[in-house]
Amino acid sequence: MNTHKMRVEGEVFAAIVAGEKTIESRLNDEKRRLIKVGDNIEFTSRVDGATLLVEVAELLHYRNFSELFASRKPAEFGGESQAQLEAQVREFYTPDDESRYGVVGIEFRLV
Repeated sequence: MNTHKMRVEGEVFAAIVAGEKTIESRLNDEKRRLIKVGDNIEFTSRVDGATLLVEVAELLHYRNFSELFASRKPAEFGGESQAQLEAQVREFYTPDDESRYGVVGIEFRLV
């Protein structure tokens, strides 16, 4: 079992702590391809540096974020709608990034 580190925005961190967000969406880049079910992720808040440990329960692989977000309820990703989630990921990732790497939803549970 490995522990991976990920930084998230303050509101995302709060949603994870509250148990409201249970899936983290990322590009399936080289770093994310190392993550396996049963591994741990240490989330760090970009706001205050607080950390939280979670265990990877499932990996959801899709070609793009639209397909990923359509596969589950928006609330599991910490959002209110698929459109809102897609707009949020565009702040970080381009369609070219999606085409190059694909995407992964990392479903987790608090440890």
